[in-house]
Amino acid sequence: MVTALGKRSHRLVARFKALADPLRLEVIELLRSQEMCVCDLCDRMDIAQSKLSFHLKTLREAGLITARQEGRWIYYSLNPAEFGELDAYLSTLHHLSPSRLACPCPPDYRP
Repeated sequence: MVTALGKRSHRLVARFKALADPLRLEVIELLRSQEMCVCDLCDRMDIAQSKLSFHLKTLREAGLITARQEGRWIYYSLNPAEFGELDAYLSTLHHLSPSRLACPCPPDYRP
């Protein structure tokens, strides 16, 4: 089955799913201002590292954050390119004309 989104659909769905969790949105908000290590994120969010690691993995797999290792610490930051793609997709929806009406269904159609 071909979807309207085509090949981009899996990536878009993964990104939106990653953003749909309040905890992950909090991580995104914290990373807006600066790169942070796991220990700082845990402290700021008052969350156990094991729980946070799951959410960081989801955000990384969606491409929304990146990680770099320095010594034994891993530092996380936003991936602006991925947010740019989301912004571009959402802006196409923003510019849709709401005045286009649907074509009428045939009178003998039964779902």
